[in-house]
Amino acid sequence: MRSFFFILPLALLGCGNTPDSTKATTNNLQETTTMNFHELSAIDINGKPYDMAQLKGHKVMVVNTASECGFTPQYKQLEELYKKYQDKGFVILGFPSNDFGGQEPGDEKEIAAFCEKNFGVTFPLMSKVSTKGPDQSPVYAWLTKKAENGKLDSEVKWNFQKYLIDEDGHFVTMYASAQEPLSDPILNWLDGK
Repeated sequence: MRSFFFILPLALLGCGNTPDSTKATTNNLQETTTMNFHELSAIDINGKPYDMAQLKGHKVMVVNTASECGFTPQYKQLEELYKKYQDKGFVILGFPSNDFGGQEPGDEKEIAAFCEKNFGVTFPLMSKVSTKGPDQSPVYAWLTKKAENGKLDSEVKWNFQKYLIDEDGHFVTMYASAQEPLSDPILNWLDGK
């Protein structure tokens, strides 16, 4: 009986722990599989597919928008920023969302009319999405999960949160709602400083 208790721990130590299998497990843990922004797609405000692959070579800002928010006047700065940099390969994508305070109650037609009438918005607007929760859009899943974007876990905390993506489709950073579109950090990024 004594020999059984002595042999059992030795047998357990040797099971499956060959040098090759240990090395393979370690390598798999170090590898990360992230998706590129250019692999994503969305539906635009007119109900048409919008493939992010068309943005290769462009710097991109993704913003969750709302028509009845204290930050809604940022539409003016967003449009100004877009007009200033669009010829230099910059695109803003507005994603209307009703996630915070019910501040985007309208449908896509109403949202588009509001943006055009009040702020002259010409940058691309997408259809209304959820930025969080069980119905989170795939774009916002990528933006908020390090496992997908390779850089940062974040939470969309309010309307007009801004996400920056480089020309190669890599996540750059996130700015909270209070960060104005024409602020120095954003302008410096666009100017390559």
